[in-house]
Amino acid sequence: MHRRTVLELFAGLAVAGVPSLQPAAPRRVVVAGGGIIGANIAYQLAARGAEVTLVERARPGAGATANSFAWINARKRPLDYFNLSRMGLQAWHQLDREFSGTLPLVWGGSVEWRAEETRGAELRAQVRDFRQWGYGVREIDTVGIRALEPRLMPGPLVAAAHWEDEAHIDPVGVTEMVVKKAQMNGARVEYPAEVTGLDLGHGTLRAVRTTKGEIAADVLVVACGTDTPRVAALADVRVPLKDAPGVLVHVPPGPRLIDRVALAPMGNIKQKPDGRIVTGSDFASGGGNTSREAGERHLETMAAVLPGLAKAGVEKMTRGFRPMPADGMPIVGFAPRRADLYLAVMHSGVTLGPLVGRLAATEILDGLRVDALAAYRLERFKG
Repeated sequence: MHRRTVLELFAGLAVAGVPSLQPAAPRRVVVAGGGIIGANIAYQLAARGAEVTLVERARPGAGATANSFAWINARKRPLDYFNLSRMGLQAWHQLDREFSGTLPLVWGGSVEWRAEETRGAELRAQVRDFRQWGYGVREIDTVGIRALEPRLMPGPLVAAAHWEDEAHIDPVGVTEMVVKKAQMNGARVEYPAEVTGLDLGHGTLRAVRTTKGEIAADVLVVACGTDTPRVAALADVRVPLKDAPGVLVHVPPGPRLIDRVALAPMGNIKQKPDGRIVTGSDFASGGGNTSREAGERHLETMAAVLPGLAKAGVEKMTRGFRPMPADGMPIVGFAPRRADLYLAVMHSGVTLGPLVGRLAATEILDGLRVDALAAYRLERFKG
């Protein structure tokens, strides 16, 4: 059996592959979607010498990426998904090295606390479980929180933890930098441009039709978030997604108040490297109130734990729809019975972006099926 190890630096977690049924490695690849997933795939393909065209409907990083809280973590279940996400964290370290530490990326982990006993017991159990899996997390108390983040005022709590290995990013800033590096490696970037059709002569992809013209292609990578079902349907491929909206409050640039992600009982807070604070009450919130008044009320609530927010003001409100597969797990890989349509859609796109970029390039250019992605193929959805 032909096997290959990819990114051995990933904490000893080897990624092995077996041959696929693909023909010789394609060289002309169109990547539909300029979010953090599409940008990373285009970057890795171009670095490998492929002829890459990135097609983005609006501008790089403008879709779900722009509306993401952009918290990098591996708190996933089951164990296989945890291991994939932990490799995702290591891929971020590698990408940061490739960019010489210039990415708008903040390490240091996250701090989390709970004020109600039932929720506190849940947090303690979560800490115990993930520690058994080798994740960097420890229980702390109020003193521990203040030592890590002196400006936080957690108030009464029954449980708290420092998740040491996590990080957060400016998702648009990172995406723009990765797209630029892809261009430096020879990728062509077209936006605003939208995929409108496929030339499937004799059942095989020959070109991708867009609002800016036709692009010759051997493979189309569909990494366009919530637009994935529409584009995949052009090849008669069904991709099941579900609605997953969320609202975030964005605060104008200000002095440094917090370094880590703070997960408080009433909401979540982070501060980007440019000084902007992003906060929301629930990552999976289905609420749709994006009024300035709603944002101001949320800031008043969060000022109880981060007093510096009291006079911060609302810069903007965003309501984004996460590209969430129907079962909550990523979809990555070639569509069934097709060697010319590659899918990459997931809610955990920020955590997995650099890793999926590398593994997708391996599968597309080397004709391998990466073992670590076996559970995330479209084939798992029947019908």
